[in-house]
Amino acid sequence: MIRLLHAADLHLDSPFDALGEEKAALRRREQRGLLRSLAAIRAEQGAQLVLLSGDLFDSDSSWPETEELLRLALSEMDVPVFIAPGNHDYYGAAGRWSRLSLPENVHVFTSPDFDAVVLEELGVRVWGAAFTDNYSRALLGELRIPRQDGFTELVCVHGEVGAAASRYNPIDERDLAASGADYVALGHAHSFSGLRRAGNTCYAWPGCPEGRGFDECGEKGVIIADVAPGKAGVRFVPTAARRYERISVPASELEGFRLPEGAERNVYEITVTGETETEPDLAALRRALEPRVFALRLRDATRLRRDVWERAGEDSLRGVFLRMLREKYDSARTDAERERITAAARWGLAALDGREEAEPLW
Repeated sequence: MIRLLHAADLHLDSPFDALGEEKAALRRREQRGLLRSLAAIRAEQGAQLVLLSGDLFDSDSSWPETEELLRLALSEMDVPVFIAPGNHDYYGAAGRWSRLSLPENVHVFTSPDFDAVVLEELGVRVWGAAFTDNYSRALLGELRIPRQDGFTELVCVHGEVGAAASRYNPIDERDLAASGADYVALGHAHSFSGLRRAGNTCYAWPGCPEGRGFDECGEKGVIIADVAPGKAGVRFVPTAARRYERISVPASELEGFRLPEGAERNVYEITVTGETETEPDLAALRRALEPRVFALRLRDATRLRRDVWERAGEDSLRGVFLRMLREKYDSARTDAERERITAAARWGLAALDGREEAEPLW
């Protein structure tokens, strides 16, 4: 049985544009700190090797201090480390991976054709391939491992399972089953897959170890895998310094709404729902919640109460205004159009009543 640390999709030096300059810089520093955390997790868990399945960097430009911390963390791993470049950090002859002076314990795969590194002392062979451009053809279909008694066969590669039209090394489960591998360490998808099996081949992807937006909500981390010929077990180890979370709150419950414990470290998107006659006071909600979280986004997804439209029959400026908008609402072809018309109705009614309009959202 071999124990390994499997991580992917660190996306170091991501811009974090939505957070503003100061908080974005902090998040990038926290990403760099993750590198040293991975070395500590490796030691704590007793992993005998490390597989990094691509997209360690977010783009082809990175800060010098990030590259230096990467070198330091990789040397602190103190075990063999294998890197399979992905679509964001692909291998190029004059690119980052050929330029960086990496520690001797690190092997970077440089070709889209699979090759293997033999670790005799561990009884392991590690097979890997690299993206050499932003996109990659299907690679795994070409891999048929000649099994050798006494060896556990590992594969490290970036790619997308079950998406035949993908431009990012589309992987078919039939190829996984036919590969002859005991464990395939994948990257690319940003949510933890859990342990999966295709024939006698086990495979998984850890997702990203740090969320960067509301498409990467919840706990994030890495995998500790125990692998032997024909079998594997995985454990998910959380690593995220901060989480992105989405919460929906009915407008009728806003007054008593409380943030979850530990909210001060996290980033929230709070959506107000339900039927209302007036727009929710998002400005007041922001004033109440923003000091208690790392960052906040508010969304108004409420709908006008049906009786508001019924007032369109009034012989008044309000009635004329509502009749005009109701006609547009009834003829709207998409939900997006109806949302815009609903917002216009709210803002118009707020103006007629001398109330403040809803705050702009980001």
